[in-house]
Amino acid sequence: MWGGRTGALLRVWGLWPAGVRGRRPLGYNAASLAGNNSPQCWNCGGPGVPKRGDGFFCPQCRALQPPDLTRDYFSLMDCNRAFGVDTAKLQNRYQQLQRLVHPDFFSQRSQTEKDFSEKHATLVNDAYKTLLAPLSRGLYLLKLHGVEIPEGTDYAMDQQFLMEIMEINEKLAEAQSEAAMKEIESIVRAKQKELSDNVSKAFEQGEE
Repeated sequence: MWGGRTGALLRVWGLWPAGVRGRRPLGYNAASLAGNNSPQCWNCGGPGVPKRGDGFFCPQCRALQPPDLTRDYFSLMDCNRAFGVDTAKLQNRYQQLQRLVHPDFFSQRSQTEKDFSEKHATLVNDAYKTLLAPLSRGLYLLKLHGVEIPEGTDYAMDQQFLMEIMEINEKLAEAQSEAAMKEIESIVRAKQKELSDNVSKAFEQGEE
């Protein structure tokens, strides 16, 4: 249901100059703690904090708890699970979480909390970068719906659209002035907005 037109539109978008850097997978050495579903605090054995919400610290001893690896990026960044994201709100949330879990704030804490802060910060960074860029956000949405598009996969592209890309590349190569560059930038931005709108509609309608 989700892998056809939506996936194709996202791959088409990948042909544009604004790309998305690959993200390295998270490596959690303290897997037994980070993936533990127990509500107990690792430090004091108290009730700990709910898995969902912003309780990153034990309410009893205030020790930083391990990250919840089952929580999706939209939930972590307090965003609706949709292609359309309020990027200003996303940035504010990112800054809020960094003030809570950044390793610089744990230099005088236990080694376990230092390790957890690094894992939290990495998770927050990955979530922010993924949801900030439309392409990676769309691919992540597809993944949440059980559809993964392997790297290098090419879907059938509209020939007219491919011609438009070739024409833009030619204009870039021939541009001799700042005015010409601004004109090309305007064309690309308009096309990106058109694609963004199309992808958003496709997700809302659940089109194949």
